[in-house]
Amino acid sequence: MNKSLIASIIAAGLCVSTGVAAENIAIVNGKVHTMTSTGTLEKATILIENDKIVKVGKDVTVSGDYRVIDAKGKVVTPGFIGAFTSLGLMEVPSYGSGVDANAGKANISAALDASYAITPDTSLRDITRIEGFTSVASAVSQTATIFKGQGAIVTLGNDQTPVTKARAFMVVDVSESGASKAGGSRAALWVELRDALKQAQYAQNIRFTPQTEWHGLPVADVQALVPVVKGDMPLLVIAHRATDIRQVIALQEEFSALNITLVGAAEGWRVADEIGKAGFSVILNPESNLPYSFEQNASTLANAGRLNEAGVNVAIGINTHNIRLAAQNAGNAVANGMPYQAGLASLTSSVAKIYGLEESHGSLKAGMTADVVVWSGDPLEVMHAPTNVIINGEEVKLESRQTKLRDRYLSLTSDKPVQYTRP
Repeated sequence: MNKSLIASIIAAGLCVSTGVAAENIAIVNGKVHTMTSTGTLEKATILIENDKIVKVGKDVTVSGDYRVIDAKGKVVTPGFIGAFTSLGLMEVPSYGSGVDANAGKANISAALDASYAITPDTSLRDITRIEGFTSVASAVSQTATIFKGQGAIVTLGNDQTPVTKARAFMVVDVSESGASKAGGSRAALWVELRDALKQAQYAQNIRFTPQTEWHGLPVADVQALVPVVKGDMPLLVIAHRATDIRQVIALQEEFSALNITLVGAAEGWRVADEIGKAGFSVILNPESNLPYSFEQNASTLANAGRLNEAGVNVAIGINTHNIRLAAQNAGNAVANGMPYQAGLASLTSSVAKIYGLEESHGSLKAGMTADVVVWSGDPLEVMHAPTNVIINGEEVKLESRQTKLRDRYLSLTSDKPVQYTRP
């Protein structure tokens, strides 16, 4: 047998031996919130094959080909989606070399691409997924301009390449913070933003080469904004006060193709009907109840409920690496007037709608990505937690650095004092 043939056989054998056989999983007897028109099913079954859901319903036959997870007395939901985070871009905020969420000295702004910086090795991945989150939208949080660049959709599974959708959305800040970066005044900010979008409209049909004469924004920035003005890329606009939100509505009337989602919207309830009429979605922190700044004087815990009542698609997210807290926030939103199913949707289907992921994430039906969570009880109640988390069809360990530290020190007793030694 020649050497090349032997090498081929060995290589093929290695491929087989290192591959992981796909597992078929059946979740049975659970209270299943499908987040579809089917509603909530009691004592239902979910069948998972490879990385997809193949069947959801009652009276589903389960063959011996499936590993069974008995969810009797438990609740099953789609995996939660972190609506607006910097997860994967930040480990310890105070340690500069470990923070890729800040780009304050970059020569570009709209063209910033978070997907290049996201790492699967952050300890926050495990901490977040054991709280029921299976994917997140992650973006740079600090820049030197009103634009915060292009964010990415990230899976919290065991993937070494966790970005599932790069350049998934654009972020622009028209709040007080944004104004401070645009000459210190909204009078300058809105001129700057409109000019940038007009340049992108003009540049749609330009094929840029090194010889192209161009005197506008950096070419990378204007090219990044082209899919935004065409409506192909969602535009997340950070705004809080009612007058700023009205300016965003006027912006959409001028650039009609824009696909806008408001972020923050602390005073959104004051213009809820206008937001609903404009067709905007909103990502908010429903616990804003204090005037953290002048633009948030009218903050209220009832914000999420009032926006939902006006027909607004509401998602709950907080611009932090600690997105795991969003489930608790959703529970508090429900306690302050948001309907329960809308509270669940704010972490699942409503988020998927914002990012155009409705056909793969955010609900439980055949053909969807198998991101499924089994809960000990009500997922919006802090005393309950996941008992099983499945991401891309693979059940992950409910283990993180925090749980390991907890378990390590649970074994300590008062009659066995800790002995400290020098390293």
